[in-house]
Amino acid sequence: MSSTAPPSNGVDHVDERLLRTTPLKKLLARPELGSVVGAIAVFAFFAVVADSFLKPSSLGTVLYAASTIGIMAVPVALLMIGGEFDLSAGVLVTSSALISSMFSYQMTANVWVGVGVSLLVTLAIGVFNGFMLTRTKLPSFIITLGTFLMLTGLNLGLTKLISGTVSTKSVADMEGFPSARKLFASEATIGGVEFKVTILWWLGLVALATWILLRTRFGNWIFAVGGGADAARAVGVPVHRTKIGLYMGVAFCAWISGQHLLFSFDVVQSGEGVGNELIYIIAAVIGGCLITGGYGSAIGSAVGALIFGMTSKGIVYAEWNPDWFKFFLGAMLLLATLLNAWIRKRVEATK
Repeated sequence: MSSTAPPSNGVDHVDERLLRTTPLKKLLARPELGSVVGAIAVFAFFAVVADSFLKPSSLGTVLYAASTIGIMAVPVALLMIGGEFDLSAGVLVTSSALISSMFSYQMTANVWVGVGVSLLVTLAIGVFNGFMLTRTKLPSFIITLGTFLMLTGLNLGLTKLISGTVSTKSVADMEGFPSARKLFASEATIGGVEFKVTILWWLGLVALATWILLRTRFGNWIFAVGGGADAARAVGVPVHRTKIGLYMGVAFCAWISGQHLLFSFDVVQSGEGVGNELIYIIAAVIGGCLITGGYGSAIGSAVGALIFGMTSKGIVYAEWNPDWFKFFLGAMLLLATLLNAWIRKRVEATK
Protein backbone atom coordinates (compact mmCIF):
# COMPACT_ATOMS: atom_id res chain seq x y z
CA MET A 1 0.00 0.00 0.00
CA SER A 2 1.53 3.27 -1.05
CA SER A 3 1.01 6.73 0.30
CA THR A 4 0.91 9.83 -1.81
CA ALA A 5 2.87 12.86 -0.69
CA PRO A 6 1.00 16.16 -0.69
CA PRO A 7 1.55 18.14 -3.84
CA SER A 8 4.35 20.64 -3.70
CA ASN A 9 4.01 24.09 -5.14
CA GLY A 10 7.75 24.56 -5.28
CA VAL A 11 7.89 26.62 -2.09
CA ASP A 12 9.58 25.22 1.00
CA HIS A 13 7.79 26.25 4.17
CA VAL A 14 10.18 26.95 7.00
CA ASP A 15 9.22 27.83 10.53
CA GLU A 16 10.10 31.53 10.84
CA ARG A 17 11.44 30.85 14.34
CA LEU A 18 14.23 28.83 12.71
CA LEU A 19 15.25 31.62 10.35
CA ARG A 20 18.56 33.22 11.15
CA THR A 21 18.54 36.84 12.20
CA THR A 22 21.51 38.86 11.08
CA PRO A 23 23.32 41.12 13.57
CA LEU A 24 22.12 44.14 11.56
CA LYS A 25 18.48 43.12 11.94
CA LYS A 26 18.99 42.56 15.66
CA LEU A 27 20.53 46.03 15.94
CA LEU A 28 17.71 47.67 14.00
CA ALA A 29 15.15 45.94 16.21
CA ARG A 30 16.54 47.54 19.38
CA PRO A 31 14.18 50.25 20.75
CA GLU A 32 17.05 52.49 21.82
CA LEU A 33 18.78 52.64 18.41
CA GLY A 34 17.19 55.95 17.45
CA SER A 35 18.15 57.55 20.76
CA VAL A 36 21.74 56.34 20.44
CA VAL A 37 21.99 57.92 17.00
CA GLY A 38 20.49 61.11 18.44
CA ALA A 39 22.91 61.10 21.38
CA ILE A 40 25.88 60.82 19.03
CA ALA A 41 24.55 63.70 16.95
CA VAL A 42 23.97 65.90 20.01
CA PHE A 43 27.43 65.12 21.37
CA ALA A 44 29.10 65.93 18.03
CA PHE A 45 27.09 69.14 17.68
CA PHE A 46 28.03 70.58 21.07
CA ALA A 47 31.60 69.33 20.74
CA VAL A 48 31.90 71.65 17.73
CA VAL A 49 29.97 74.70 18.97
CA ALA A 50 31.07 74.68 22.65
CA ASP A 51 34.79 74.56 23.39
CA SER A 52 34.38 73.69 27.08
CA PHE A 53 31.95 70.84 26.37
CA LEU A 54 34.81 68.36 25.87
CA LYS A 55 36.69 69.32 29.04
CA PRO A 56 36.94 66.51 31.61
CA SER A 57 35.37 68.73 34.25
CA SER A 58 32.25 69.02 32.10
CA LEU A 59 31.72 65.26 32.11
CA GLY A 60 30.62 65.10 35.74
CA THR A 61 28.24 68.04 35.26
CA VAL A 62 26.58 66.47 32.21
CA LEU A 63 26.24 63.08 33.89
CA TYR A 64 24.78 64.63 37.02
CA ALA A 65 22.15 66.50 35.01
CA ALA A 66 21.34 63.28 33.16
CA SER A 67 21.15 61.21 36.33
CA THR A 68 18.62 63.46 38.07
CA ILE A 69 16.28 62.93 35.12
CA GLY A 70 17.36 59.35 34.43
CA ILE A 71 16.46 58.07 37.90
CA MET A 72 12.82 58.92 37.19
CA ALA A 73 12.91 58.22 33.44
CA VAL A 74 13.63 54.52 34.12
CA PRO A 75 10.37 53.70 36.00
CA VAL A 76 8.40 56.04 33.76
CA ALA A 77 9.71 54.09 30.74
CA LEU A 78 8.60 50.79 32.31
CA LEU A 79 5.20 52.32 33.05
CA MET A 80 4.88 53.49 29.44
CA ILE A 81 5.87 50.03 28.17
CA GLY A 82 3.00 48.81 30.34
CA GLY A 83 0.71 51.22 28.51
CA GLU A 84 0.21 53.87 31.20
CA PHE A 85 1.32 57.38 32.22
CA ASP A 86 2.04 59.15 35.49
CA LEU A 87 1.57 62.91 35.43
CA SER A 88 2.15 63.13 39.19
CA ALA A 89 5.76 61.87 39.04
CA GLY A 90 7.33 65.34 39.16
CA VAL A 91 5.50 66.66 42.22
CA LEU A 92 5.75 63.25 43.91
CA VAL A 93 9.51 63.79 44.11
CA THR A 94 8.92 67.04 45.98
CA SER A 95 6.25 65.43 48.18
CA SER A 96 8.72 62.72 49.18
CA ALA A 97 11.31 65.31 50.18
CA LEU A 98 8.77 67.43 52.08
CA ILE A 99 7.45 64.46 54.06
CA SER A 100 10.94 63.40 55.07
CA SER A 101 11.99 66.92 56.06
CA MET A 102 8.89 68.01 57.95
CA PHE A 103 8.37 64.73 59.80
CA SER A 104 11.98 64.70 60.97
CA TYR A 105 11.99 68.37 61.98
CA GLN A 106 8.56 68.55 63.63
CA MET A 107 9.00 65.28 65.52
CA THR A 108 12.60 66.24 66.46
CA ALA A 109 13.61 62.75 65.41
CA ASN A 110 16.59 61.27 63.64
CA VAL A 111 16.37 62.14 59.94
CA TRP A 112 16.33 58.42 59.11
CA VAL A 113 12.90 58.22 60.75
CA GLY A 114 11.64 60.83 58.32
CA VAL A 115 13.30 58.99 55.43
CA GLY A 116 11.49 55.78 56.42
CA VAL A 117 8.13 57.48 56.83
CA SER A 118 8.61 59.19 53.48
CA LEU A 119 9.24 55.84 51.80
CA LEU A 120 6.03 54.36 53.20
CA VAL A 121 3.87 57.36 52.28
CA THR A 122 5.38 57.68 48.80
CA LEU A 123 4.80 53.99 48.06
CA ALA A 124 1.24 54.37 49.34
CA ILE A 125 0.66 57.15 46.81
CA GLY A 126 1.94 54.85 44.08
CA VAL A 127 -0.46 52.12 45.25
CA PHE A 128 -3.28 54.70 45.26
CA ASN A 129 -2.57 55.61 41.61
CA GLY A 130 -2.48 51.97 40.55
CA PHE A 131 -5.54 51.01 42.61
CA MET A 132 -7.65 53.89 41.28
CA LEU A 133 -6.60 53.07 37.72
CA THR A 134 -7.51 49.40 37.93
CA ARG A 135 -10.73 49.90 39.90
CA THR A 136 -12.27 52.87 38.11
CA LYS A 137 -11.10 51.95 34.58
CA LEU A 138 -10.47 55.64 33.98
CA PRO A 139 -7.48 56.60 31.78
CA SER A 140 -4.21 56.96 33.66
CA PHE A 141 -4.03 60.51 32.29
CA ILE A 142 -7.10 61.48 34.35
CA ILE A 143 -6.15 59.53 37.48
CA THR A 144 -2.61 60.88 37.71
CA LEU A 145 -3.64 64.40 36.69
CA GLY A 146 -5.94 64.38 39.70
CA THR A 147 -3.09 63.12 41.89
CA PHE A 148 -0.82 65.80 40.44
CA LEU A 149 -3.25 68.56 41.37
CA MET A 150 -3.88 67.18 44.86
CA LEU A 151 -0.19 66.77 45.63
CA THR A 152 0.59 70.25 44.29
CA GLY A 153 -2.00 71.74 46.64
CA LEU A 154 -0.93 69.60 49.59
CA ASN A 155 2.75 70.40 49.10
CA LEU A 156 2.10 74.12 49.24
CA GLY A 157 -0.75 74.18 51.75
CA LEU A 158 0.76 71.87 54.37
CA THR A 159 4.20 73.44 54.10
CA LYS A 160 2.80 76.92 54.76
CA LEU A 161 0.57 75.57 57.53
CA ILE A 162 3.39 73.78 59.35
CA SER A 163 6.42 75.93 58.56
CA GLY A 164 4.76 79.29 57.99
CA THR A 165 6.62 79.69 54.69
CA VAL A 166 6.78 77.95 51.32
CA SER A 167 9.96 76.08 52.26
CA THR A 168 10.92 73.64 55.01
CA LYS A 169 13.32 74.26 57.86
CA SER A 170 16.91 73.12 57.53
CA VAL A 171 17.67 69.60 58.75
CA ALA A 172 21.44 69.95 58.33
CA ASP A 173 22.12 69.92 62.08
CA MET A 174 19.92 66.94 62.90
CA GLU A 175 21.15 63.51 63.93
CA GLY A 176 21.68 61.12 61.02
CA PHE A 177 22.05 63.88 58.43
CA PRO A 178 25.71 63.10 57.51
CA SER A 179 25.02 59.42 56.87
CA ALA A 180 21.82 60.15 54.93
CA ARG A 181 23.63 62.75 52.84
CA LYS A 182 26.37 60.24 52.11
CA LEU A 183 23.83 57.78 50.72
CA PHE A 184 21.66 60.18 48.74
CA ALA A 185 23.76 63.25 47.93
CA SER A 186 27.46 62.49 48.30
CA GLU A 187 30.12 63.05 45.66
CA ALA A 188 33.52 61.68 44.75
CA THR A 189 36.40 63.13 42.75
CA ILE A 190 38.03 60.77 40.27
CA GLY A 191 40.78 62.03 38.02
CA GLY A 192 39.88 65.60 38.78
CA VAL A 193 36.25 65.03 37.79
CA GLU A 194 33.51 65.30 40.40
CA PHE A 195 30.88 62.56 40.24
CA LYS A 196 27.62 62.63 42.21
CA VAL A 197 26.23 59.51 43.85
CA THR A 198 23.04 59.93 41.81
CA ILE A 199 25.01 58.61 38.83
CA LEU A 200 25.44 55.30 40.66
CA TRP A 201 21.76 55.23 41.60
CA TRP A 202 20.86 55.91 37.97
CA LEU A 203 23.10 53.21 36.49
CA GLY A 204 21.98 50.70 39.12
CA LEU A 205 18.32 51.34 38.36
CA VAL A 206 18.93 51.02 34.61
CA ALA A 207 20.65 47.66 35.15
CA LEU A 208 17.89 46.45 37.47
CA ALA A 209 15.09 47.55 35.13
CA THR A 210 16.82 45.94 32.13
CA TRP A 211 17.16 42.67 34.02
CA ILE A 212 13.49 42.80 35.02
CA LEU A 213 12.33 43.47 31.46
CA LEU A 214 14.47 40.85 29.73
CA ARG A 215 15.02 38.13 32.32
CA THR A 216 11.97 37.91 34.57
CA ARG A 217 8.33 36.88 34.34
CA PHE A 218 7.29 40.33 35.55
CA GLY A 219 9.09 41.82 32.55
CA ASN A 220 7.05 39.60 30.24
CA TRP A 221 3.92 40.75 32.02
CA ILE A 222 4.86 44.42 31.45
CA PHE A 223 5.22 43.92 27.69
CA ALA A 224 2.05 41.82 27.54
CA VAL A 225 -0.05 44.37 29.47
CA GLY A 226 1.24 47.19 27.29
CA GLY A 227 0.53 45.26 24.12
CA GLY A 228 -3.07 44.61 25.15
CA ALA A 229 -4.52 44.25 28.63
CA ASP A 230 -7.45 42.06 27.57
CA ALA A 231 -5.25 39.66 25.63
CA ALA A 232 -2.77 39.54 28.51
CA ARG A 233 -5.53 38.79 31.00
CA ALA A 234 -6.79 36.00 28.76
CA VAL A 235 -3.46 34.16 29.01
CA GLY A 236 -3.24 34.50 32.77
CA VAL A 237 -1.26 37.73 33.25
CA PRO A 238 -2.22 39.50 36.53
CA VAL A 239 -2.93 42.83 34.87
CA HIS A 240 -4.00 44.70 37.99
CA ARG A 241 -1.02 43.60 40.07
CA THR A 242 1.35 44.43 37.22
CA LYS A 243 0.06 47.98 36.86
CA ILE A 244 0.04 48.63 40.59
CA GLY A 245 3.61 47.32 40.76
CA LEU A 246 4.67 49.69 37.99
CA TYR A 247 3.20 52.69 39.84
CA MET A 248 4.99 51.57 42.99
CA GLY A 249 8.22 51.52 40.96
CA VAL A 250 7.64 55.14 39.97
CA ALA A 251 6.95 56.01 43.61
CA PHE A 252 10.11 54.27 44.83
CA CYS A 253 12.31 56.19 42.39
CA ALA A 254 10.49 59.41 43.32
CA TRP A 255 11.47 58.68 46.92
CA ILE A 256 15.13 58.30 45.91
CA SER A 257 15.03 61.56 43.94
CA GLY A 258 13.23 63.33 46.77
CA GLN A 259 15.82 62.31 49.35
CA HIS A 260 18.57 63.50 47.03
CA LEU A 261 16.78 66.84 46.72
CA LEU A 262 16.48 67.20 50.48
CA PHE A 263 19.97 66.13 51.48
CA SER A 264 21.62 68.15 48.72
CA PHE A 265 20.14 71.49 49.81
CA ASP A 266 19.00 70.89 53.44
CA VAL A 267 15.66 72.57 52.68
CA VAL A 268 12.91 71.97 50.13
CA GLN A 269 10.79 74.49 48.24
CA SER A 270 7.18 73.29 48.16
CA GLY A 271 6.57 74.46 44.58
CA GLU A 272 9.34 72.42 42.99
CA GLY A 273 8.79 69.53 40.61
CA VAL A 274 5.91 70.93 38.57
CA GLY A 275 6.59 70.21 34.89
CA ASN A 276 9.32 67.63 35.47
CA GLU A 277 6.90 64.80 34.72
CA LEU A 278 6.88 65.90 31.08
CA ILE A 279 10.67 65.75 30.96
CA TYR A 280 10.61 62.19 32.30
CA ILE A 281 8.11 61.19 29.62
CA ILE A 282 10.13 62.96 26.93
CA ALA A 283 13.29 61.10 27.97
CA ALA A 284 11.41 57.79 27.75
CA VAL A 285 9.92 58.62 24.34
CA ILE A 286 13.27 59.79 22.96
CA GLY A 287 14.65 56.49 24.26
CA GLY A 288 12.25 54.52 22.07
CA CYS A 289 9.16 53.95 24.24
CA LEU A 290 5.88 54.05 22.34
CA ILE A 291 3.02 56.21 23.58
CA THR A 292 0.71 53.26 22.88
CA GLY A 293 2.72 50.87 25.10
CA GLY A 294 4.22 47.44 24.60
CA TYR A 295 7.57 48.63 23.25
CA GLY A 296 10.67 50.27 24.73
CA SER A 297 13.65 49.70 27.00
CA ALA A 298 15.26 50.99 30.18
CA ILE A 299 18.54 51.55 28.35
CA GLY A 300 16.73 53.78 25.88
CA SER A 301 15.37 55.93 28.72
CA ALA A 302 18.95 56.28 30.02
CA VAL A 303 20.12 57.47 26.61
CA GLY A 304 17.19 59.88 26.47
CA ALA A 305 18.19 61.29 29.86
CA LEU A 306 21.78 61.59 28.65
CA ILE A 307 20.58 63.60 25.66
CA PHE A 308 18.75 65.85 28.09
CA GLY A 309 21.90 66.31 30.17
CA MET A 310 24.09 67.07 27.16
CA THR A 311 21.58 69.55 25.76
CA SER A 312 20.88 71.42 29.01
CA LYS A 313 24.58 71.84 29.81
CA GLY A 314 25.75 72.14 26.21
CA ILE A 315 23.63 75.25 25.75
CA VAL A 316 25.27 76.77 28.84
CA TYR A 317 28.78 75.86 27.64
CA ALA A 318 27.99 77.35 24.23
CA GLU A 319 26.94 80.55 26.06
CA TRP A 320 23.54 80.60 24.41
CA ASN A 321 20.33 81.93 25.87
CA PRO A 322 18.92 79.06 28.01
CA ASP A 323 15.46 79.87 26.63
CA TRP A 324 16.50 77.83 23.59
CA PHE A 325 16.60 74.67 25.68
CA LYS A 326 12.88 73.93 25.34
CA PHE A 327 13.12 74.42 21.58
CA PHE A 328 15.92 71.87 21.30
CA LEU A 329 14.05 69.47 23.61
CA GLY A 330 10.93 69.67 21.46
CA ALA A 331 12.90 69.25 18.25
CA MET A 332 14.69 66.19 19.63
CA LEU A 333 11.37 64.69 20.73
CA LEU A 334 9.92 65.00 17.23
CA LEU A 335 13.07 63.80 15.47
CA ALA A 336 13.54 60.84 17.81
CA THR A 337 9.90 59.79 17.41
CA LEU A 338 10.11 60.00 13.62
CA LEU A 339 13.40 58.11 13.56
CA ASN A 340 12.06 55.38 15.84
CA ALA A 341 8.96 55.00 13.66
CA TRP A 342 11.09 54.79 10.49
CA ILE A 343 13.37 52.16 12.03
CA ARG A 344 10.40 50.02 13.12
CA LYS A 345 8.92 50.15 9.61
CA ARG A 346 12.24 49.10 8.13
CA VAL A 347 12.49 46.19 10.55
CA GLU A 348 8.94 45.04 9.85
CA ALA A 349 9.52 45.29 6.09
CA THR A 350 12.55 42.99 6.25
CA LYS A 351 10.84 40.24 8.28
